[in-house]
Amino acid sequence: MSKATEPTGSPRASVLDRASPRGLAILGASTAVLLAATIAGALFLAPGDAIQGPAQRIFYIHVPSAWIGGLAFLVVFVASIAVLATRSRRWDRLAASSAEVGVVFTLAVMLTGPLWARPVWGAFWQWDPRLTSYFVLLLLYLSYLALRGYVNEPMRRARYSAVLGIVAFLNIPLVYFSVQWWDSLHPGPVVASPEGPQLPGSMLAVLLLGLLAFTLLYLLLLWLRIDLTARREDVEVTA
Repeated sequence: MSKATEPTGSPRASVLDRASPRGLAILGASTAVLLAATIAGALFLAPGDAIQGPAQRIFYIHVPSAWIGGLAFLVVFVASIAVLATRSRRWDRLAASSAEVGVVFTLAVMLTGPLWARPVWGAFWQWDPRLTSYFVLLLLYLSYLALRGYVNEPMRRARYSAVLGIVAFLNIPLVYFSVQWWDSLHPGPVVASPEGPQLPGSMLAVLLLGLLAFTLLYLLLLWLRIDLTARREDVEVTA
């Protein structure tokens, strides 16, 4: 039987199909602990910013959300290539799940950004190159999810979505390099800069902790979404 028609009710050993309850419990507990530590570090360990004041502490949520959104869309990109190469429903399941989770993190960026911008820039929104390109990124992946809801036939939906998942990812470099290519209110890279991290040690430590916490949160949400999708497909097959 080809991968394009693999039965969803067959035995599975891949994390692309079913989540382990014990694994979920361990991952969930670890995520909760690290998220709590990140919040505590942002409030009490990292020093306040002399210019931006307390609003700068949103940095420890805003930046990890942006990074993990990019990671989620990278997974969509790779999985979409695999869909076109193998016609496997498992890769399509991964791409769709990662896109949904990536949109959640992207919306978190779009929420925390204006909250940070209002006291610093004096307005919730500016048509800044990075803000604009990031807004376009959100629209592209919302379109990806809308396409998946519009096409009913599974493999045709997988192929169409894979093409859009590959094309949409091309906006990621535009978002990243926008602050270098055009005049922007956003600062340049403060961690991955040629001169090394441009943050005090305690701020960098909290940022990296937040990045780890949000990575685990992404993996947890992704695993849960894949499991839910696999169970739903099983119901559709047996109905």
